[in-house]
Amino acid sequence: MSRSRTAMLAALALVAGASGTALAVVPGDAGIAAVPCTVDYKVQNQWDTGFTANVTVTNNSAAKSSWSVKWAYAGNQRVTSAWNAKVSQSGTAVTAANENYNGTLATGASVSFGFQGSYSGTNAVPATFTLDGVTCNVDDGGGGGPTTPGPGTGSRVDNPYAGAKVYVNPQWSANAAAEPGGSRIANQPTGVWLDRIAAINGAGGKMGLRAHLDEALRQKGSGEIVVQLVIYNLPGRDCSALASNGELGPTEIDKYKTQYIDPIAAILADPKYAGLRIVNAIEIDSLPNLVTNTGSRPTATPQCDVMKANGNYQKGVGYALNKLGDVPNVYNYIDAGHHGWLGWDDNFAPSATVMKEAATTEGATVNDVHGFITNTANYSALKENNFTLNDNVGGKSARESKWIDWNRYVDELSFAQAFRNQLVTSGFNSGIGMLIDTSRNGWGGTARPTGPGATTTIDTYIDGGRYDRRIHVGNWCNQSGAGLGERPQASPAAGIDAYVWMKPPGESDGSSSAIPNTEGKGFDRMCDPTYTGNPRNNYNMSGALPNAPISGHWFSAQFQQLMQNAYPPLS
Repeated sequence: MSRSRTAMLAALALVAGASGTALAVVPGDAGIAAVPCTVDYKVQNQWDTGFTANVTVTNNSAAKSSWSVKWAYAGNQRVTSAWNAKVSQSGTAVTAANENYNGTLATGASVSFGFQGSYSGTNAVPATFTLDGVTCNVDDGGGGGPTTPGPGTGSRVDNPYAGAKVYVNPQWSANAAAEPGGSRIANQPTGVWLDRIAAINGAGGKMGLRAHLDEALRQKGSGEIVVQLVIYNLPGRDCSALASNGELGPTEIDKYKTQYIDPIAAILADPKYAGLRIVNAIEIDSLPNLVTNTGSRPTATPQCDVMKANGNYQKGVGYALNKLGDVPNVYNYIDAGHHGWLGWDDNFAPSATVMKEAATTEGATVNDVHGFITNTANYSALKENNFTLNDNVGGKSARESKWIDWNRYVDELSFAQAFRNQLVTSGFNSGIGMLIDTSRNGWGGTARPTGPGATTTIDTYIDGGRYDRRIHVGNWCNQSGAGLGERPQASPAAGIDAYVWMKPPGESDGSSSAIPNTEGKGFDRMCDPTYTGNPRNNYNMSGALPNAPISGHWFSAQFQQLMQNAYPPLS
């Protein structure tokens, strides 16, 4: 799978001919020197007094070890915060300089950063940009270059979510609309979970894959549409939990290939569906287990040791990437855990290495990977604003608090952006994008802090200010107090292709007590509100809601809580 982001701008400059036709100037042409750099400045979100923007700069001149982009506003815009660049402002003049981790900018390479700003009146795009004092041209997205194919061509685009609606599952929508107040979000797009072989053709009264794709064609109309699928049925699935155990035993890799992945690939390859943009979230909560829950670690399980020894997680993921990646309109995003799982030094780089191993086995290559998804079906806050890792109270740093516990990341956005860089370092393509599941990480309502905690101790400071109200960051099942997070949206921050609701709000994580079922799903004590914990949550209470059904089944009480605690709040 080729991945052509805005960096493609480095390979062409658009020169308007006398007739108004855009002519491409390719590398090697004499004309390339006339365009030393290009800048793509896009306002992502805007409200009455503020906005967020993303800036991508492409260097067409000599390679750089550091860089500085400058522009001036015509109005009263002020940059208030930034990511992936050091941004300063004097009057209307803004300077964005590289961070220590992204200063290298090769010839033809691109770098992106983002920021939030305030304004009043108008919010016009700056007219001129410079890179290290040299004036760049501005790409306005209107050139119709190779990253924007027409509808139904089947060619992959830079970001599948850009300029597209996203499929609304009518069955989830009906469940949401049937709840008091649920009509406020019933038209939001959610992921379709193919969590067992029977789900391909439809099971338990749910639509099958073809039925969803046919409905997506109906919803598509004349525009573009993304369909979000969760590929989730590995042998020995979820070796560290019981609620999400699957139907296939640890050694049934051939059955996974021939009875699960192959039929899905055949359906997705049907020319009837070539006009859909199909996003696959590949095997939730699998590969990170091979790093964090094996060997001599206190969190190890015998089941995870088995899966590490037989290699069937890597083989399954590699096979899925290879077969599904052969379909031209498919976009594969590998699951990448979340900050409260992989944010520690011992887990961060090793997990990226395991993901690279999986992406280069069973015929797969890194070109079969369009990106990664974090926080799937989890609760980690998107952005913690009331503290930073650099804060100190009473001589103790924030990292020493019980909540952070020496993690290098405190929220999903910072983790996803940093992990993207690590994945590129580990050998993935530099254009990969990230998705963040925000379906249940809003943490709003009356319990949402409005500022930092008391400075009595570092723990009172962090605990009093954190949005994430879980008892422990390792808690994952039907969490009490959770709320809907940011609504699904494309290109919300640098390196992020979209915020998504991959886990449909209102569908249970697991049952609060043992419930016999034919879906291969066990009972995990982390879903029991009376459970006092294990090494993975440092022996804290589970924080789970009571009276929950088995995973994937509708949980009305959870859905009502998510709406009540939504942040941003529901209107």
